Amino acid sequence: MSDTVFTFPVRVYYEDTDAGGIVYYANYLKFFERARTEWLRALGIEQDLLLSKNVAFVVTQVLMDNKKPAKFNELLTVSSQISTLKQASIVFIQKIHNVAGELLCSAQIKVACIALQEMKARAIPAEVAEVLSGGR
Repeated sequence: MSDTVFTFPVRVYYEDTDAGGIVYYANYLKFFERARTEWLRALGIEQDLLLSKNVAFVVTQVLMDNKKPAKFNELLTVSSQISTLKQASIVFIQKIHNVAGELLCSAQIKVACIALQEMKARAIPAEVAEVLSGGR
């Protein structure tokens, strides 16, 4: 859908790893989440303001492929791109590379927009959808 790719640096901390200094697989999901949040922030979309308006985004589907391990103290780059933007959901393609440019992990993550108090699907607010679609 979009050629726009957002990148975000992440340092691997000791808390992200197992006893062998390898990133625990579930922590890649945290890295992806941070990158999506920072991308929205860079676009002027603050999720705490959306929450105050009863709007939230929840992950509904993850397809993740772990290629190579990330290790303690490595600097990684998380890239994020929107592949599909629908009325009430977004599909992101996200990748994590090390400084050598090697692909360590990739994921397709579907996020749904919900009315938080009702816990039901709702349309993505028009001003958010417009920003995410690049004004199209």
